[in-house]
Amino acid sequence: MFVVVHVLPREMFGLSTFGVAMALLKWFPLRLVDKFLLLVANLILGNTDRLGLRRPKTGPIELKNATGKTPVLDVGALSLIKSGKIKVMEGVKEITRKGAKFLDGQEKEFDSIILATGYKSNVPFWLKNCEFFSDDGMPK
Repeated sequence: MFVVVHVLPREMFGLSTFGVAMALLKWFPLRLVDKFLLLVANLILGNTDRLGLRRPKTGPIELKNATGKTPVLDVGALSLIKSGKIKVMEGVKEITRKGAKFLDGQEKEFDSIILATGYKSNVPFWLKNCEFFSDDGMPK
């Protein structure tokens, strides 16, 4: 069972990962920047596949440009997933009073459920009359 998502460290080299990506994009092609981000993410975070978090085939910045799907920045959840305190589950069929039923027939009880249904930034929409963002919604 896998959830398909890019998870990146919040910071790389003491700087915001997003800031590093934007700086690199000024000098290097997008696919090279994506490869660099994924290489560093794997070094810092390890292989997320074993945690049930499979990376998409498209790189994180290319995917954001194409679909608006923003990579998840890890702020500590991966260590909780690794420790077993958080479980990654997919295929929710129904939310029940005490938990959830899954497409594979399992029913589990949970104290809390986090619905990670996707995120698309609409900041460029609010700030459309300013010069902070390019036409494709990326910061300048």
